[in-house]
Amino acid sequence: MSDLRIRPATADDLPAIVAMLADDPLGAQRESPDDLAPYTAALARLVDDPNQHVVVAVRGSSGTEEKIVGTLQLTVIPGLSRRGSTRSIIEGVRIHSDERGSGLGTQLIEWAVDTSRSEGCQLVQLTSDATRTDAHRFYERLGFEASHLGFKLTL
Repeated sequence: MSDLRIRPATADDLPAIVAMLADDPLGAQRESPDDLAPYTAALARLVDDPNQHVVVAVRGSSGTEEKIVGTLQLTVIPGLSRRGSTRSIIEGVRIHSDERGSGLGTQLIEWAVDTSRSEGCQLVQLTSDATRTDAHRFYERLGFEASHLGFKLTL
């Protein structure tokens, strides 16, 4: 895996990112790879916010074509609870179907945890859809605890 790099996402990466977001039963219902306009607008907002880190994992070295093989978003949130702790939230973790089971997911999560630590976070959080039981086992193997019950309200 020596040819793997994790770097900030750019607008040129959006087709590959959105394809990964859509490449599962849940994502296929809510993502639209045919219309990148909303993703372009969202990425523009995210890159302007210093508390947002949207990254891609790429394979390929300089002089060769890069292949985007993973992505995630890390959000840093200053807060008052927990004695004024800063926390981070990991969202939108996706691994290209060719790379699943390769250890890439572990590397991406380790990057997010290390970055959270360097940003002064005392807690890293994530949510995972209740139907993603394989993902739950993966996160628990990395030391995350299923400690809360999450709620959503679609607007």
